[in-house]
Amino acid sequence: MSQLFYLKECSSTNDEISKFLLYGDSNFIGLHTFNQTKGRGQYGNIWTQTAGKNLAYTLAVNTQNILCSDFIFNYYTAMVIRDFLAKLSDSEVKIKWPNDIILKGKKIVGILIEKKKINQNNYFIIGAGINILQENFDEISHAGSLLTQTGIHFDLEELALNLHEYLCEKLKNIPPDQKILDGFNKNLFRKDQISVFEIEKERQNGIIRNADEKGELWIELEDGMRSFYHKEVKLLY
Repeated sequence: MSQLFYLKECSSTNDEISKFLLYGDSNFIGLHTFNQTKGRGQYGNIWTQTAGKNLAYTLAVNTQNILCSDFIFNYYTAMVIRDFLAKLSDSEVKIKWPNDIILKGKKIVGILIEKKKINQNNYFIIGAGINILQENFDEISHAGSLLTQTGIHFDLEELALNLHEYLCEKLKNIPPDQKILDGFNKNLFRKDQISVFEIEKERQNGIIRNADEKGELWIELEDGMRSFYHKEVKLLY
């Protein structure tokens, strides 16, 4: 059983979800809005959305039945959202390590996963900001939406409900770690392609080879293979 709540407007669905855990009686409780005013991204980044054009969605998942590590859980969540959008758009969708979703070269989803103890229970708080109908991104050249990348006008409410049901269903039966790792790496953005990276404020050419179970990204550079945690390296695209 899962539940999905709606707010006409809120600062951040990740921050507001705790209030709804008081009313819910499920291991999967979701909250969504189409007007999020203070969205947060990974590591303190700001996730800006245009009111009435995009979806801010958060799912609180009770951790009691989650047996995989936090890193693997993050990978799996990104993979499930990727799969959902690939089926929805009938297009090639990739995961930009660690968990941005890329559709035809543009970022359309940012994911923020936090772990919180609320009402004596531990939860994974999965937040996803999905650009759906927005057309103008000003100076953010790497951002896009489902509309800009496919030309399709999706129904916001229908998409939110379908995403919630799909994600809850997939999280009920999480596959083995190796299967998750294989699926994540299969859909890794710019994998095995020469790319430009910013490392310690310098630009270097390199090739993404794989992400591992420790949450690190392995890149083949001119001086050999190196692994990086998030924020230690920036992929320029």
